[in-house]
Amino acid sequence: MPTLEAARIQMVASLEALRRDFSSVRTGKASPALLDTVRVDAYGSLVPLNQVATVSSPEPRLLVVQPWDRAMLNPVEKAIKISDLGLNPANDGKVIRVPIPPLTEERRKEYVRLLHRMAEDGRVSIRQARKEANDMIKLLQKDGDLSEDDARRQQDEVQKLTDRHIQQLEELLRHKEAEVMEV
Repeated sequence: MPTLEAARIQMVASLEALRRDFSSVRTGKASPALLDTVRVDAYGSLVPLNQVATVSSPEPRLLVVQPWDRAMLNPVEKAIKISDLGLNPANDGKVIRVPIPPLTEERRKEYVRLLHRMAEDGRVSIRQARKEANDMIKLLQKDGDLSEDDARRQQDEVQKLTDRHIQQLEELLRHKEAEVMEV
């Protein structure tokens, strides 16, 4: 059943994309993944921060960014400041320390709304994979390559696959929402 396998691969990819998106949403704790979206102007082009520096989290409320090239200290600091993460980096000449301030209740709720939007995009992507699989099954049935019973069985399998992935998405959302709302 190549149709089912293609749908499964697409749905797994959607969940992975959602996990990456969720990791960029700030919680109260410091996580190196928080800076994954930061782009640095390095040597004339914008590159991801993790391609010019090492990001670590020595304490729960602190990130330490150590550029591999000392000349990159100021561009990295500037990139973190202008990112929409609301962080205020401190450059000590060797490393950049990024304290993670506690989130206000209003900011937490804003992040939860953002998580729900991201989750809805994930749901749409999973449903799109379902639609493509069902369209392919209908086409195979129309061409005579698949009997009506086999087509119905495959569509049921696609629906079960969709339900399973939507449930995993909801679990990811619940977990991340709890993490964001944790004080």
